[in-house]
Amino acid sequence: MILVAVSSVQLPAQTRWHIEPDGSITWTVAKGDVHGDNIEMSGKYVSLIASFGVGDNGKLQLSRQIVFPMLRTIPNDTHAHTMYTFGPESAPVIKINNRQLNEQVKWFNIRGLLSVESMANNIIIRRELFPSTDKSAVIEKYTLKNSSDRQVSVDVEDFEKVTLSHPEKSVYGIYELSAKSAGAGLYKVNPGDSITFSVVFSGHVAGKAPVLVDPDEELVKRKGFVDLMFSSLRFRSPDPVLNRMFDFAKIRAMESIYETKGGLVHSPGGATYYAAIWANDQAEYAFPFFAYTGYNTAIEAARVSWGWFSKYMNNEYKPIPSSIIAEGTDFWNGAGDRGDQAMIAYGASRFALALGDRKTAEEMWQLIEWCIEYCKRKINDSGVVESDSDELEGRFPAGKANLCTSSLFYDALISAACLGRDLEKPSQQISGYLSIAKEIKANIEKYFGATIDGFDTYRYYDGNDVLRSWICIPLTVGIFDRSEGTTNALFSPKLWTDQGLLTQAGTSTFWDRSTLYGLRGVFAAGAIDRGLKFFEDYSTHRLLGEHVPYAVEAWPEGNQRHLSAESALYCRVVTEGIFGIRPTGLRSFSITPQLPSQWPEMTLENIVAFGGRKIDISVSRKADKIFVEVISDGKRIKSSLVNNGTKIDIRL
Repeated sequence: MILVAVSSVQLPAQTRWHIEPDGSITWTVAKGDVHGDNIEMSGKYVSLIASFGVGDNGKLQLSRQIVFPMLRTIPNDTHAHTMYTFGPESAPVIKINNRQLNEQVKWFNIRGLLSVESMANNIIIRRELFPSTDKSAVIEKYTLKNSSDRQVSVDVEDFEKVTLSHPEKSVYGIYELSAKSAGAGLYKVNPGDSITFSVVFSGHVAGKAPVLVDPDEELVKRKGFVDLMFSSLRFRSPDPVLNRMFDFAKIRAMESIYETKGGLVHSPGGATYYAAIWANDQAEYAFPFFAYTGYNTAIEAARVSWGWFSKYMNNEYKPIPSSIIAEGTDFWNGAGDRGDQAMIAYGASRFALALGDRKTAEEMWQLIEWCIEYCKRKINDSGVVESDSDELEGRFPAGKANLCTSSLFYDALISAACLGRDLEKPSQQISGYLSIAKEIKANIEKYFGATIDGFDTYRYYDGNDVLRSWICIPLTVGIFDRSEGTTNALFSPKLWTDQGLLTQAGTSTFWDRSTLYGLRGVFAAGAIDRGLKFFEDYSTHRLLGEHVPYAVEAWPEGNQRHLSAESALYCRVVTEGIFGIRPTGLRSFSITPQLPSQWPEMTLENIVAFGGRKIDISVSRKADKIFVEVISDGKRIKSSLVNNGTKIDIRL
């Protein structure tokens, strides 16, 4: 378990890990180190939460909590996946010269898989632990190298552990979970030589064909996925921590996609949320980012989810459920309307614009249109949108109308108007959306604008008199009327801690999602130099600190799980905050680059969007201005010498 104390003072980020030339991060274990951590890694049929660390006397600690999302349990609800923890007993006994290993851990390494190296009597033992990309299996590959000057005997136990589920608790009958060695035997290993073997952890329905795995092939496929994430949509800046955290965030954001009986779906993970979608995590957080990646698996997962949401549209305008669960067969709506229609309209319109596929956009239009009409019907006498709660589902008060829902609705109207124009929808409908957006923006100021704790910012709801982290939301949708006061409030000791933003001043609770929204917002508002220090410290803490290498969900709730959509939000700090990308049509977008004063240049390369075009954006300093160049499919389509923070319109 990882527990982190929260301080109200901005402190330099402490590091345990360091960045390697190949882009991985390494924790070199020092004498006396006692520390534990965990990381989630996922494939289409499995998710692995590996808990690892060093105990007393340098002993390796390693356990594997494995989730099988499609081995459904009863009741078949949000949490109805099969999960099993394989601990130290789930590994073969290894003997060197007929004596069991007495390992001392040397280092841990992460680059989309967890590698561990230890030593025992001049034998180097390396483990590589990772999920299969397309099978319900996790692989732990061992490599033993003889670094002594004499031949050694290595005895690897032929090991298998099998556990069966109770049929009365399983949707599809009895489930068979197993840990089995591959490559066991007795070996003679000469000096300098190595041997390899593996343990395969798998799950399947008993009576059906077991999972067949080639460990070496699975390792190649996993590394191939990681390499793809590193090479696609690349951010390059003078800060190696930000560059690497961006690459790692792409892995986590796009690995958590599962092949359900209802199609590919992106899910948060965290040993809790699988084979299901949410209006915030998926529609609002992740999918607007996926549209820029060119990763077809992620794009298809978004398409499937829009279809799942669309099935719940109705003539009575009852709300679409907050979450569609159990491979698309059921729903959860326990917190009522959380502003979910605003979330869906916001994410769907941005996704459709950025993807730039007219057919997909036409298919999504009815969902966007329906969600906007729903929100219109929820506008109260003060001209803002009411909802039962917000995405925190009652954990903190949100009143009858909250700042987040109205801000997202405002943004959705702007994007829907852009999309409607390109889809040749009625001009009266488009102008109507823009007119409502103008009214919503004015009413956000009237209803939510307030002085809180001395800061000229927003109240989160009627009656709110303490600072809340979600005051950042207007900045992320282009409402900058109170940007200075809001930025001051966000970075004040009342809200900012060494873990990012507190959810509410005076508490100890933090959720990374609001921190990442906040950073994106202050960058968009032009506070790039001020925000950069906070972004760097946050990134260093998450990538190289005590719990690595991804953005987390929350604390104390969830104990900082590596939920997937938070990593998508991290990437959007760069794409939408620092580069200021905003889709304005199926073949057009704007950028508002914010180059930090201490950076000579920055680039965002290999964007794939707006009809599959490959786009590179470079920004460099020229005296007191910046030079911005946009390349599409190898051709320069825009070059501008402008003041930093100038909006530039791009038409492809």
